[in-house]
Amino acid sequence: MQPVPSNVLEIMLIRKFSGMSPAGFGLRLSQKFLFLLFLSGLITLCFGALFLLPDSSRFKRIFLPRAQTAEGEPDTSAKKVPGKAVKGVDRKHEIHPHQWKTRDRLRDSSKFITSAEKLGLKVPPYGQEGGSPRRGRQEEEEEEEAAVAENGAGAAAAGQDETPWAQRKRPSFKFDYQRFRQALQNPPLGKGAEAEDADICTKRLKIKEMMRFAWDNYKRYAWGKNELRPLTKNGHVGNMFGGLRGATIVDALDTLYIMGFKEEFQDAKEWVEKGLDLNVNGEASLFEVNIRYVGGLLSAYYLTGEEVFRTKAIELGEKLLPAFNTPTGIPRGIINLGNGMSWSWGWASAGSSILAEFGTLHLEFLQLSQISGNPLFTEKVMNIRQVLKRIEKPHGLYPNFLSAVSGNWVQHHVSVGGLGDSFYEYLIKSWLMSARTDREAKEMYYEALEAIEANLVKKSAGGLTYIAEWRGGILDHKMGHLACFSGGMIALGAEDAAEEKQQHYLDLAAELTRTCHESYVRADTKLGPEAFRFDSGAEATATRLSERYYILRPEVVESYMYMWRMTHDPKYRAWGWEVVKALEKHCRLETGFSGIRDVYSTTPSHDNVQQSFFLAETLKYLYLLFSEDDLLALDDWVFNTEAHPLPINHVTVNIGEQQ
Repeated sequence: MQPVPSNVLEIMLIRKFSGMSPAGFGLRLSQKFLFLLFLSGLITLCFGALFLLPDSSRFKRIFLPRAQTAEGEPDTSAKKVPGKAVKGVDRKHEIHPHQWKTRDRLRDSSKFITSAEKLGLKVPPYGQEGGSPRRGRQEEEEEEEAAVAENGAGAAAAGQDETPWAQRKRPSFKFDYQRFRQALQNPPLGKGAEAEDADICTKRLKIKEMMRFAWDNYKRYAWGKNELRPLTKNGHVGNMFGGLRGATIVDALDTLYIMGFKEEFQDAKEWVEKGLDLNVNGEASLFEVNIRYVGGLLSAYYLTGEEVFRTKAIELGEKLLPAFNTPTGIPRGIINLGNGMSWSWGWASAGSSILAEFGTLHLEFLQLSQISGNPLFTEKVMNIRQVLKRIEKPHGLYPNFLSAVSGNWVQHHVSVGGLGDSFYEYLIKSWLMSARTDREAKEMYYEALEAIEANLVKKSAGGLTYIAEWRGGILDHKMGHLACFSGGMIALGAEDAAEEKQQHYLDLAAELTRTCHESYVRADTKLGPEAFRFDSGAEATATRLSERYYILRPEVVESYMYMWRMTHDPKYRAWGWEVVKALEKHCRLETGFSGIRDVYSTTPSHDNVQQSFFLAETLKYLYLLFSEDDLLALDDWVFNTEAHPLPINHVTVNIGEQQ
């Protein structure tokens, strides 16, 4: 049989499927009816499956558009956003913000579903596979891509709506500021009583003069910039705040207010209203923007009720949320405030997140939920807590580096100073800010404190108590200036410890504060170094040139202030006044204050930076040290790690409540 020519086949097929065949596909009418009935049933079954299959079905995610997978449920499909490489980091696998479902009210913390659980991820215990410090960024990206492909775009991404909260349709919410003020046990600025001691009044006035001097020179030479350079009489922006400006203005708002600088405060408020542009496109430290800008705006709002501070705080808080879009919900350290992309610090071990950074968000984010009605802020930080609570901790200690992808510790380095410090501070302050209802925070704090005391607290040959650092079981007998906040923290939490431990913790706080005081006394300038050691015969002194500098840090005077309020021992005021005199002698220039490069030189070289935290923390804590206890009373306020006062929640606000 001869084969049919190809052109004849083409003609036959064209005629058959164009309806030209007289037989009409060779089917009788009854056969056509049965075929159409079967086809319609198949189509109905397929489309019906889209709505009957579970929400997690990949089939469902493929065929339904975003935010339509179920009524009110978010689309969790991964969306890759190309980005430029920064500092050698390949950003092609970063997660873009996704939509999130609003909820009517804040839920009890025990009911929050953690990000890792939403993803179905299992967090391996410490030391098991996945926690190797040798894992590189490429391996992390591959692991994250696999997690995203398997589980969606990450727990933090799930449920996030790209529409700003202020523009989204939701139950109307209005924070009841008057109700909040009425719940305070004391007026924020106290009852106006002056100290009977004229000497104390004189010293307080001197600290006010220092604040005015620092502010006036900033305003004259660096207005709108982030910080003043007093030697060169100009300002600088830096690369830490992602294009945000005016860090000193926002940081100083509450200090100006409590010191009674009304005109200066109004100038600062007007700049925030007209000059603080949040529509920037730069790479910011999540931690620094949160504690300085968000914290400063929140405290200014709570102190004054001015709406501009509330709206700016909420808007900026929303810009930080995409940093949480990781498989575990642990945020990365750097975020682009313009496009929402985030990544880890290049120097962080294996691209990990840092304990002191992701652990120092809780206070501000709970307050953002309070004033906005947006529960997502609270959910993000509650998830962080659950991840940390679940993971195994070596000897009860919290290492400083954690993988945001696997949820494993990356390095076995523990410090109550830099990299770890304010995480512990925020545990006890979360308990206090909740009006002593957040028992989970309290339990985590005292468990951590017991582990620190058992493993890190040591006494030198000269009788000085200090907190060493732990490096995989090997102690480094060094204490950083940043760790000197711990005296105040332990004193603050002593009252809520078990009765038999209360005096013990107060004594420990006093011993640590004395040690930090000694680091100041043993320096020629009477200002403490960045770090001091207790080895090779050293006692509370810096033995390395790289540790001798002082950059106007507040941690030592912070502990003086807390110890004064807890004990009213006059030595803490005496020690604080020594700091005032040293600052005046060695750090005050003609055009502002500057840090110094060597505290052991009586003719120090200045670093040419008036840090914003000098106005926010150092001068504020000194002023409070010489003020009455009802000024920002500890019964009503907790201070964030940048010394911005945030209120104790005597009144619970129902998030999403109709007003």
